[in-house]
Amino acid sequence: MAVLSLSMAAAASAQADPGLKITRNGSQPSAPGPAENFTGAVRVDSRFSAEAPARVGGGLVTFESGARTAWHTHPLGQTLIVTQGLGLVQAWGGPVQEIRPGDVVWIPPGAKHWHGASPTHGMAHYAIAEQLEGKAVDWLEKVSDPQYRAARQAPAASSAPAPASPTPAQRLLGDVNPKLAQLTDDVLFGDVWARPGLSPRDRSLATVSALIAMNRPDQLRSHLQRARDNGLTEQELVEAITHLAFYAGWPSAVTASTVAREVFRQK
Repeated sequence: MAVLSLSMAAAASAQADPGLKITRNGSQPSAPGPAENFTGAVRVDSRFSAEAPARVGGGLVTFESGARTAWHTHPLGQTLIVTQGLGLVQAWGGPVQEIRPGDVVWIPPGAKHWHGASPTHGMAHYAIAEQLEGKAVDWLEKVSDPQYRAARQAPAASSAPAPASPTPAQRLLGDVNPKLAQLTDDVLFGDVWARPGLSPRDRSLATVSALIAMNRPDQLRSHLQRARDNGLTEQELVEAITHLAFYAGWPSAVTASTVAREVFRQK
């Protein structure tokens, strides 16, 4: 009787999902972004292309810091859904705009544009576009280094001149130990955090985990905020704290949970 019930359930399931296609995570190898269409380290995962009569396709594109697309257009437009990090997008003749996790960007048909990571943070987004007569994108010239730098300076140039805002390290240490503040900005965040071997999201997860294990609430507070900026969700951070309770100790996890509450309430 049990065998019959299982057989009936399997048959009903098969009938309920005719033609359903699932591409499992990890079943496709990662592909590097073609050098002729991208600048810097770019990786493409989870590529998909619908079968006719549908014509949509896309994938998950991960940019290391400083990486970006070439200028390009889409005959039927494109949608970007940012999943982690800090990115940039610019339409031809328009200002550069920052994009963050959860942002959805619509690029109109035929609009010349580029998108990629910021100079200091990586970025990942899903890119989705439809084909017109078999083509979803027209690649154009690359975004040069001077164009990329100018794009980052444009918002500041459009506003009234103002002194540069101090970095978190300068606010914390600048008055008592300016050299340590400089090393923190230039070496730790300017070099180590910018290395392409790990994404900013992964570096944040490793750093937060270490600070929880060492029970360093003061440093944890700022790194929890940075982790959210780098694409980690509140649920993921809480799960990391819970997991570490069994390895770093219950008091460390309780302290980290208290700090997390303060950070999450700030939004």
